[in-house]
Parts: sequence; C-alpha cells; structure tokens
Amino acid sequence: MTDLSADLELGPVGQEIVFENDRVRVWHIRLEPGERQPLHRHDHPYLVVAIQGAKNVVQTIDGTTIDADEPTGGVVYRDPGAVHMLTNVGDTTYLARLVELK
Repeated sequence: MTDLSADLELGPVGQEIVFENDRVRVWHIRLEPGERQPLHRHDHPYLVVAIQGAKNVVQTIDGTTIDADEPTGGVVYRDPGAVHMLTNVGDTTYLARLVELK
C-alpha cells in the first residue's frame, strides 16, 4: 500500500500550540462556518475536546467524507495515522482543543 501523503505538503494539526511537554501537545483549533483546516496528518493518538461545537465534515486523503458533528463539551479519541481535512459545514464557530498523546 502506498502512502498517498508522501509527496504532499501537509498543514499543521491546529492553528496554535497552547501547551506542550514531553507527554502531550495541545493545539487550539478555530473554524468559522465554511472554513477548512488544511490537509494534515496525525502522528500521535489524540483527544478532541469541543469547547464550542459545530457540524463538521472530515474528508480523508482518499476522498472519503465522514460526518463529524461535535457537540459543545464533547470529547472524542482518535488513533494516529489519519490524513484528512476538517470543514465546518454548520452555522456556528467551532472551537476545540486537540490533545496529542506523545
């Protein structure tokens, strides 16, 4: 199986690192309605904590689209390895903290 992301320039996981130590890295993510997080890869397992939820869609590098509604206060765990982009398709601003487990 070939790595479709090998020749792509990938973006960061979030807009800003708000905390980091030898065990975790915490990213701030903010997406306005219609805004998209660039194609990026998760190299570590991670938690997403929705501070202000929104209706999001994940599009994987192979073109698969996954509904990812995230309610305010919701927490999800994801395994590493995913290459995707996230789009806020709702009408509210999405705010989250993404906690990478090193």
